[in-house]
Amino acid sequence: MLKQKARAIAMGVLIGDLALTAMSLPVAYFLRHGVLTSLFPSLFPSPLFPFERYLALLPLILPLWGIMLYGAGFYRSHRTLPLGEEIWSAMKVAFGGTAVIALLAYGLRLDFVSRWFLVVFGGVNFTVLATEKVALRLLSRWVRSRGYNFRTVLLVGTGWNAAKLADFVEAHPYWGFRVIGYLDDDNGGEIRRTNRWPCLGKITDLEAILIREVVDEIIFVIEKGKLGEYEEALLVAERHGVRAHVSLDIFPHVLARPVLEELDGVPLLSFTTTPSNPMQLVVKRAIDLTLSLAVFLLSLPIQVLAAVAIKLSSSGPIFFRQVRCGLNGRHFTLLKFRTMEAGAEERLPEVSHLNEMSGPVFKVSRDPRLTLIGRVLRRLSIDELPQLWNVLSGDMSLVGPRPPLPEEVSRYEPWQRRRLSMNPGITCLWQISGRNNLDFDRWMALDLKYIDTWSPMLDLKILLKTVPAVLSGRGAR
Repeated sequence: MLKQKARAIAMGVLIGDLALTAMSLPVAYFLRHGVLTSLFPSLFPSPLFPFERYLALLPLILPLWGIMLYGAGFYRSHRTLPLGEEIWSAMKVAFGGTAVIALLAYGLRLDFVSRWFLVVFGGVNFTVLATEKVALRLLSRWVRSRGYNFRTVLLVGTGWNAAKLADFVEAHPYWGFRVIGYLDDDNGGEIRRTNRWPCLGKITDLEAILIREVVDEIIFVIEKGKLGEYEEALLVAERHGVRAHVSLDIFPHVLARPVLEELDGVPLLSFTTTPSNPMQLVVKRAIDLTLSLAVFLLSLPIQVLAAVAIKLSSSGPIFFRQVRCGLNGRHFTLLKFRTMEAGAEERLPEVSHLNEMSGPVFKVSRDPRLTLIGRVLRRLSIDELPQLWNVLSGDMSLVGPRPPLPEEVSRYEPWQRRRLSMNPGITCLWQISGRNNLDFDRWMALDLKYIDTWSPMLDLKILLKTVPAVLSGRGAR
């Protein structure tokens, strides 16, 4: 009964999503043909073809959106899914589908389709889909918090871990889960607060309990090293068609997040401290390629002037090449405009006593090896522009921990090596937080914070804050 009800609700939501998508077509037409043409006649001088022509897109849009919406997982249980992920999925469907329609329109020679109309359609569709998902989320949470549409949960396990999990579930009533009790797994101990969650028996009684009680979900809170002992109970849950979950909090002191992966049919439980969402990583790489190419072309006159100034002001090459450590310690050649006199690296022992940074790095505000032009280039961070080639080649990213020297890495503490687990970048949290005004430990902490909290939005915030940080020259050496 519950599954049939869930399917009916999912089908209703899918029909609603498709109706909103169909509605996006006339709304986008009205905005592009009427509003934008009236407000910005110089940008949109020509009106669109009659709307009836655009109705021919519906046979392409509705099946495509149906497949993409279903593939995005909108119609599975989203009780515990963060709202941000649902909105991100709506964005992928709206703009990804619009891109496919644009390709189909080009391939089918649908000359009446305006490119700006498709852009507006994608924006409208994302707005209505995201708004609907937020409204549905708020409505469902309101309903569940009042005791409706709940799913019963049976815990298998004893001790503090099981009690903490039950507390956590009970603290989020809008998820719609209700703990009905626990089973003793013969590992000793009693679950805390037994007056709230009664013991319904031992793990060997699971089959009888599933026959007697209404159980929608089972959560196995497994003790470390006892996974094999739960196999028979998992088979019982499978036999009754009850959804079973296994709590993976078996290494409580491990920072790495567990991720379920597959190796040609072999399930793997992977632990990772780095971002693993493939779509977000694709977006990061796409942003790297697009922005780095755009900035390179826009800054080309500045780079040419810098190259000429370097060549005329001092002897030596225009570019400075240096081996740095990239992802997981891979060596690559970093490019910069030369800001020091030729042979400056050989003179490092002469100025090592001037180092103003703690830890295995060398930074000095008044380095005597700097040329006059070099000081200006560093002050404005123009010397970093050739690293855009490192970004385009894939050795670096626009945002990420700064790439260290191999000799610096050889002096790292073990915990500091984790900063090598993401592609290095041109800018980072350190760059916008004071740069060389920060000590080495703070620098490392910021890099690890970036890795642990990374998202495309964080990259965007860092990129936006980099511009004023570079113009101010704060902390540049």
